[in-house]
Amino acid sequence: MAKKSTQGEDHKDHGVLYVGIDLGTSRTSVAASNGVRETLPSFVGYPKDVVSKKLLKKDVLFGDEAISKRLSLNLFRPLEHGVLKCGEGGDDDAEGNMRAARDLLLEAVRMIRPRKDELIYAVIGAPAQASINSKNAIINVARESVDSVMLCSEPFAVAYGQDMLEDVLVIDIGAGTVDLCRMHGTMPEDADQITLNTAGDHVDSELMDLLSKSYPQAQFTTQMIKELKERHSTVAEVQAPIQAILPVDGKPTEFDVTEAVRGACSSIVDPIVDGLGKLVASFDPEFQDRLKGRVLLAGGGSQIKGLDMAIEIRMKEMLGNGRVVLIEEPMYGGANGALKIAHDMPEEYWEKLK
Repeated sequence: MAKKSTQGEDHKDHGVLYVGIDLGTSRTSVAASNGVRETLPSFVGYPKDVVSKKLLKKDVLFGDEAISKRLSLNLFRPLEHGVLKCGEGGDDDAEGNMRAARDLLLEAVRMIRPRKDELIYAVIGAPAQASINSKNAIINVARESVDSVMLCSEPFAVAYGQDMLEDVLVIDIGAGTVDLCRMHGTMPEDADQITLNTAGDHVDSELMDLLSKSYPQAQFTTQMIKELKERHSTVAEVQAPIQAILPVDGKPTEFDVTEAVRGACSSIVDPIVDGLGKLVASFDPEFQDRLKGRVLLAGGGSQIKGLDMAIEIRMKEMLGNGRVVLIEEPMYGGANGALKIAHDMPEEYWEKLK
């Protein structure tokens, strides 16, 4: 809990709960100064009709519960490529997605259990190259659940949380985007950041295509493929084959999906290393080797088995050398860093944002 001032202390935390939020396409994680940390899938569902409302006894469902009851719900995943689906790109239900995003943020704040008398100051991570409109939409939605809010790029939040602010390359792999960021002792500028769409959703799509070609008789949904990937994702050689049970004409049937899983997961390696190469090549030549030797791998996608080594090997082939370090808490790396930024911002800065 935010500590109150004691005699002789100038404590800016008095009456303020600081919150770091990693608002992701697939998962939203929060970390607060009262010690609470929570995460939930970024899904929001509303009962379809009076029958589903009677069955569910709720007006809105979140996360795993919303996914499991999705046949009874109008289900929303309000973020795409890490930004709100708020009308950009011709989204067909901008109003519904905005409502779902508001409810998702309200739920995220509720999970950290703030006291009624506390002000809530939040830092939210956004994709490195999110548009101005997308950032403004996130800020406007957040204002309904917090007292003051600021945005930062997700890879910058990760680096800040790790105290790695100088000569480091950050790879933050989410569901919607892979964010690459070059840190060199200052706030990163646009030229220091690259956003790729070849992230977790891309792996799901690749896996669906590979399985459809290999086993056209098998039946599966996007959610089934996502769960399969999360359970078995790897780019490394595996000792035992990866087996999946998928229905064929209603009968559960076992399939060997080893090569499909490895192929789909491996599809993100080259785009990442290409992006790193661009950030290295446009950096001061004197410090390029130092950058390549300090690569930080974060985000949910970093949990693909063997990915750190695969990126390292490809960097050595394409860039001469490279060293990749996997952060310890990929699920909370962005939220932890955002919370640390929130703590370190001067009180007058927050007052200006309110």
